[in-house]
Amino acid sequence: MTRSSARASGRVSWAHCASKLAEALPRARLHPAVVAWAESASPRKTWAIAFSGGADSLCLLLLLWAHWPTRRRHLCALHFNHRLRGVESRRDAEFCRKACRGLGIKLIEGEWSDAHAGASEAEARAARHMFFARHSRALWSGHQQDDIAETFFMRLARGSGTGGLSAPRPIHAMPAGRTHVRPLLTVSKAQILAALRAAGATWREDSTNSGRYYFRNRIRRDVLPAWEQAAQRDALAGAARSRELLEDDDSALEAWLAEIEPMAKDGSLNLKRIHGKPRALVRRALHRWLLAQRRTFHLSRQAFDSLLGSVMRGSPTRQSLGAESFAVIEKSRLRFVARGKYTQDFHPSAN
Repeated sequence: MTRSSARASGRVSWAHCASKLAEALPRARLHPAVVAWAESASPRKTWAIAFSGGADSLCLLLLLWAHWPTRRRHLCALHFNHRLRGVESRRDAEFCRKACRGLGIKLIEGEWSDAHAGASEAEARAARHMFFARHSRALWSGHQQDDIAETFFMRLARGSGTGGLSAPRPIHAMPAGRTHVRPLLTVSKAQILAALRAAGATWREDSTNSGRYYFRNRIRRDVLPAWEQAAQRDALAGAARSRELLEDDDSALEAWLAEIEPMAKDGSLNLKRIHGKPRALVRRALHRWLLAQRRTFHLSRQAFDSLLGSVMRGSPTRQSLGAESFAVIEKSRLRFVARGKYTQDFHPSAN
């Protein structure tokens, strides 16, 4: 039994812990973009906290309760039981109930009905976020500086661009008007644990975090310690700074693309508007066009690069997007054409 679980008997004064924690981590230590967002938010808007019972989410819950006392009756904790760790999962849920009762915060619980042995990180995350989406418009999560570095190395391995490498963001606009809020990106895991211990708090430990099955765990255990030791400086703070810069660059490209408005009302991509523009901007426009099709097809990296080359040149093209459709370039327009509707009268000279 860990130190944290041994003391999780419900005797903790959570209000006292929250006050002490707020002294160690004042509002000025939180991400400034989040503080500004919180100050401008509607006073009646519910703030939902993703609450696993672990150190990060507990720290977030306590700080929101302490730093925004006028919002306490509009706080709501969301706990999702993945049902992958048996009795540990049930004890996590009970811990969350006790902490929320101690603070007078509403707790909404959900569980994964399709849980199965060997479930991947992606499957568990998708199930969890479906639950969160049903119960929140503004979702607060406890991502911190270590998560920035872990996410960076994971996405670097799959070749992400600025959008992927600038995650997790402090304020992230999601579909359907939802917002994800992450105020702890300015604080490291070690600082969170030290502050919680000093405040007399207890928390739950996920035993799967010590294993090597998940990619994130392998990054956390094997890569980050060696990287920080080799850097001989505060590498986590450096990664957080790089994330901010990547977000700035990504936002600039988004703004530039919005000014150009290459997407036509009929769903085609106007290649004249992006002709001669940097490859990064054209790539982004092509990504947006593909996402806008709302059809199920898989385009390999090689196929995407081939289509990108045709878009850059503006050359007449007919490229398969799978069994059901083509990407067709004619007359400086990129269009999505279903196979059944595509005519055989494709004339390259028409461009």
